[in-house]
Amino acid sequence: MVQRNPAPGDLEPIERASRDELQALQLERLKKTLRHAYENVPHYRAAFHAKGVHPEDLRTLADLAKFPFTDKKTLRDNYPFGLFAVPREQVVRIHASSGTTGKATVVGYTQNDIDTWANVVARSIRAAGGRAGDMVHISYGYGLFTGGLGAHYGAERLGCTVIPMSGGQTEKQVQLIRDFAPSIIMVTPSYMLNIIEEFQKQGIDPAESSLKVGIFGAEPWTDAMRGEIEQRAGIDAVDIYGLSEVMGPGVASECIESKDGPVIWEDHFYPEIIDPETGEVLPDGSEGELVFTSLTKEAMPVIRYRTKDLTRLLPPTSRAMRRIGKITGRSDDMLIIRGVNVFPTQIEELILKMPDLASQYQLVVTRDGHLDKLEVIAELRPDVRETESLALARELEHCIKTHVGVSTRVSVVAPNGIERTLTGKARRVVDKRPRN
Repeated sequence: MVQRNPAPGDLEPIERASRDELQALQLERLKKTLRHAYENVPHYRAAFHAKGVHPEDLRTLADLAKFPFTDKKTLRDNYPFGLFAVPREQVVRIHASSGTTGKATVVGYTQNDIDTWANVVARSIRAAGGRAGDMVHISYGYGLFTGGLGAHYGAERLGCTVIPMSGGQTEKQVQLIRDFAPSIIMVTPSYMLNIIEEFQKQGIDPAESSLKVGIFGAEPWTDAMRGEIEQRAGIDAVDIYGLSEVMGPGVASECIESKDGPVIWEDHFYPEIIDPETGEVLPDGSEGELVFTSLTKEAMPVIRYRTKDLTRLLPPTSRAMRRIGKITGRSDDMLIIRGVNVFPTQIEELILKMPDLASQYQLVVTRDGHLDKLEVIAELRPDVRETESLALARELEHCIKTHVGVSTRVSVVAPNGIERTLTGKARRVVDKRPRN
């Protein structure tokens, strides 16, 4: 493993700024963002009025706690373009993440937003040790998912050579890594382990490849997985964090010289940690739910977006901005399966659309090697013949793949075949993944 410590000239001035300088910039940008949202988005204007606040009430950063939260329901209630703060004609890109049926969470970007996004991803790749001229192999999915294109534009902005491989075709992934000799790979950590295993299947030591750095995100991963990837592939494994509702990948990223938690690019994204039950803002170092307010987004500013991720804000180390600790869990019931956000309610809606299935269901999450697998167990209605089970299972598998974007194995069992709790309710999620 080769670590590149940045020379002072490699950093933007804001990455070395004092806390006072950074907070002054945040306050200036936060005031502008609140005015922009209030004046151009009917939802925010109504939400501010309901809370009894006005953008002029923000005089210090702490005053942000007076303003209302935004969550996924807000995005779905305003589907598709109700939260846009500019005319639709000024939106040059639309991304969307899987949501409840027909109600994905949609985000839009002006050209300035795309430039900002490219810049923060470029900054993230540079923090991971990347430099202009490096070749970057991108195995995140391209399309409505923000991972592939977000990484792509950032790598190009840094001056790298991009290999837009996207996901899947593991044998070809290995072939192109061998043929093109990239030094950086951007991919989910679980799929990186699949690539490592494909190297070994072909009789090749993955540690002998050209790869020096892996930038991994889109799903939670442990320090144990970091250690396994680094040891087997002979690379530095760096964590990148993002979510489409706030921007995409590049909201925060680790620095290769410290690898001590993703640095939040606080000049563009203002973080808070709140008590998930009360909404009270907690001091730095306390564990709670991570909340973000965008500071520079034009097309779709987000005010106090509740990520549902449980973590802590940590003091600066390698950069002037604060870091986030490892995500310890979520304050909702969302699952992340191979980089795809899956809510039990999404599956429930699809089941309820099938008249031969009862409303009871169960999601069983397991791990096959390094990849998470989801099994859906549904029940027949009492008046439906058991011979219909296989056809119904295949139909539901197809619906889940189409509407949620994740492959599953569906089992349809006899009526009352799913175990109930003492209250008569089915246990919706059974997570059998190892905890270490």
